[in-house]
Amino acid sequence: MEIVIASQNPVKRAATQDAFEARFSQENLVFTAVSVASGVDDQPFSDATTREGAWNRVQGAAETRPKADFWVGFEGGVDLVDGAMVTFAWVAVRAANGRGGSARTVTLPLPPAVQELVLAGMELGEANDRVFGTSGSKRAGGAFGLLTDDRLTRRSVYAETLTVALIPIVNDLYR
Repeated sequence: MEIVIASQNPVKRAATQDAFEARFSQENLVFTAVSVASGVDDQPFSDATTREGAWNRVQGAAETRPKADFWVGFEGGVDLVDGAMVTFAWVAVRAANGRGGSARTVTLPLPPAVQELVLAGMELGEANDRVFGTSGSKRAGGAFGLLTDDRLTRRSVYAETLTVALIPIVNDLYR
């Protein structure tokens, strides 16, 4: 079974492996990472735009590897809620039979210093690195790891969310 991940980010690949290995433990799984455009801004700034980016990545992955069994897209975004910036991601997945599902991660409030940098035009990962004095955090624990002392990480949150996104594909109640 081939699963195509619409990203070269090692965190997204690991999260996909975690979710698929847990759900399809008896299958021979092959994971392929491809780079595809999201079709949205580098830093999506709304729930709808972020979700659109995840689905655009699924479509791009399917066009790149049309004979795969599953295509997975992740897109992280930010939004303002009551004046405070939050971050989240959408995870979308489609199976070769055309069925698909998507889910949104938990919402994480961002510190004011990060919010200021993002509002000034900086991408969230770079803003996190600057505020927390790290490097490459979006390829590691991300904002989730930085703000929860690694109790939650990008990998764990994304894997959990992908597990939920798979429900309409794998659960007979949705047929």
